[in-house]
Amino acid sequence: MISKQLKLRKPALALLLGLSVSTVTLAQTSVDGNLESSLDREYPELARLYDAFTVTHAAALDAIAKADMDPQFAQARAELRRQLEQRQDTDEMAHHGMVHGSDHSDSPSTDMNGPYRALDVQARVELDRMLRGDHTGTAAAEAYDNVAALPRHAAMVLAAGRQFQKQLWDLWADPGMSIDAKEQATQAVIEDYQTGDPMHAVSAQYKPVSLYLDHAYAGSLKSAYPRISGLLWSNQWLQLASLEAIIHGQVDPQFEGRVVGTLERYNNKLGSYSGMSMFPSPVEMPTVPTIAPTLYTLAPEASIIIDNLNMLDAAIADIIAYPDLDASTREQAIAEKVAQFTTEEIATDEMSYLLSALRGGIYNQGGPAIGELMGSERNRSRDAMGMQHHMSMSAPN
Repeated sequence: MISKQLKLRKPALALLLGLSVSTVTLAQTSVDGNLESSLDREYPELARLYDAFTVTHAAALDAIAKADMDPQFAQARAELRRQLEQRQDTDEMAHHGMVHGSDHSDSPSTDMNGPYRALDVQARVELDRMLRGDHTGTAAAEAYDNVAALPRHAAMVLAAGRQFQKQLWDLWADPGMSIDAKEQATQAVIEDYQTGDPMHAVSAQYKPVSLYLDHAYAGSLKSAYPRISGLLWSNQWLQLASLEAIIHGQVDPQFEGRVVGTLERYNNKLGSYSGMSMFPSPVEMPTVPTIAPTLYTLAPEASIIIDNLNMLDAAIADIIAYPDLDASTREQAIAEKVAQFTTEEIATDEMSYLLSALRGGIYNQGGPAIGELMGSERNRSRDAMGMQHHMSMSAPN
């Protein structure tokens, strides 16, 4: 992997910021009067899906939070909480060497039959319908405002992260810019993200994977709602895989036109409305070094921000999915998690970051952006490598 940091002087940075703005300003106008981005023009289906991903993600969080207050699921919540607490105790003992590794093969996260099976199926069908629909950019930008369980600050962090990714995707989809120009413009987008509204920007420091794998509520979403979890991570896979296909085609012309195949593989992962498919969805969080290595090579700092945003997404979803948390405890847990990802004080080194990403496995993270991988390339799980966490023993769903 090539890790390079682009350092720009202030005048050059101002010029590049102007360039990135003008790229959008000069875009063609669509039928409804909105500015049409490079992504809209070059990859309209991806542009539609990216907006749908945000709307779907927000709706999933809202549906999960509402289910936690529904009295008809009280017994299921109590049983799930018992299992999660027991699993956490087992992992803690494994961490201290009191047991030989944690095996979660009997947990509800190993199949598609979580404790809320009927609700999981019903929600998955509804989310699939939303995913296949059309959503305006405004609806996507305001989606997190409608999630009652999200504190205002957390919603603004997620919304700012969405906007950052949208700018990157639009930039790299532009066929009229050279790779060098895109690298420079990417640095300008990063600078704008981190300084324009620093309170709501995640750090560009390498964050330890334990922040989302080893907190008190980790693994709740996968255990409670395996179908919803698979859908959200499939969406995340496509975001990374499609961008990798776009960039790789620009770097090496022999790989041009591969976005169509990436979209086809994504649709195979979705399967039926209820989530049944012969093509397994990811069971580990897709990461940039694994799914989009070309992006990491060309824009490492942007890649770190993207992975930090996705880790924060996963941690927040787990907190919201944890059964029977009172509103105050949930809000405090989310606020603490957001603080961990927005501060510059918590960080790890590049090698630890890359090892954590790659140990998730290419196959388990959804497979490569270009080409096929028919089985896991790992000969050991995270548990076997001493990386206990609450999602490691999930079977392909």
